[in-house]
Amino acid sequence: MPEPSDRLYTKEHEWVRIEGANATIGISQHAQSALGDIVYVELPKPGAVLTKGKPIGVVESVKAVSDIYAPISGTVTAVNGAVEDDPAKVNADPYGDGWLAKITVADAGESATLLDSKAYDELLKAEGH
Repeated sequence: MPEPSDRLYTKEHEWVRIEGANATIGISQHAQSALGDIVYVELPKPGAVLTKGKPIGVVESVKAVSDIYAPISGTVTAVNGAVEDDPAKVNADPYGDGWLAKITVADAGESATLLDSKAYDELLKAEGH
């Protein structure tokens, strides 16, 4: 299944959809599938300053606990409290209702190192998925 083409991806399986100076962050369909049933999500607090490549939260499933990494730097403007209350939303709709955080982008140029949907699909194939 091809990944949505309106966002960029990291090699660690996070996604970011950039809209002007704002962006939405989540984890990919592959990530939620590999994790299995997600039972807990820890998100950054509004106002937190995120640094590209650094942990911003945690996703815990019945299989594992995984860090969530910032795909780009910025300041958190909102978090999805619905996934904190019902972590299964990440499994059900990782690209929609399962988004994790919204940020104000600090440096749009950082997105140049991210993967577009085609490159991300190729990464998944190379990893055997």
